[in-house]
Amino acid sequence: MSSQKNIIIKTVKKRSAEGSHGGSWKVAYADFVTALMAFFLLMWLLTMVAPEKRARLATYFKHFSIFEKSGTSFMEKNEAIVNESGGEVTIPKEYFKGPGNVMTPEQLHEKLRRETEKKLAEVKDQVLVEVFEGGVRIQLVDKAGHPVFPLGGATPTPVGKRMLEVIAGSIKDIPNKIAIEGHTDALSYASGRYTNWELSTERASAARKELETFGLDPDRLAQVSGYAATLPLIRENPNDPRNRRISIIIRYPGKG
Repeated sequence: MSSQKNIIIKTVKKRSAEGSHGGSWKVAYADFVTALMAFFLLMWLLTMVAPEKRARLATYFKHFSIFEKSGTSFMEKNEAIVNESGGEVTIPKEYFKGPGNVMTPEQLHEKLRRETEKKLAEVKDQVLVEVFEGGVRIQLVDKAGHPVFPLGGATPTPVGKRMLEVIAGSIKDIPNKIAIEGHTDALSYASGRYTNWELSTERASAARKELETFGLDPDRLAQVSGYAATLPLIRENPNDPRNRRISIIIRYPGKG
């Protein structure tokens, strides 16, 4: 009788050498290390970039929108503004006309102060700038020997035109809406046909025309009005020459 050989089939189960999680943890760890390296590289690069370039980059991403402007470089033509520390930084010019407010009221106040001291030194005491709840108010006031308008007239004097030119140069590139107000003293006309109401309104309109001549966008005007002597700057003396003034108000949304 021939002997029969039994065929034995042996199944061997291989155990993963990597454990129950396989090698996926290595991929996650590599991604983490790569991200960490990128972060530290970014921090190092930021410390090597000049402050004004960092400001330009921050403003670029703050106002960037793929639905409105794409392909615009933050390295394009710039304008100078004043930062919180009082120094000047450069910001892409187009963003002064974009949505939102590039300069805070305090920054605008500082810029106006610097421009006034630099370009209107002889009459800087006649340019009053203040930050208030609704924005920034610039007041061009009369002074003996340096009137903004001739007494009873609605055409700016050379001094008045120079003031308006400097102010226009400082505010023409910001997007905020602007209101212009005319004010007079309490001295009245002998004839009742022409009053301080007409005079203050005509002066406000004349100031508007001058600002537009010096580059102010007419679309930014929200109001042009005359208040006669109803809102004196020097309340205790309604006839004080300083009550004869032009107020230029730069409005800030949400501030009144």
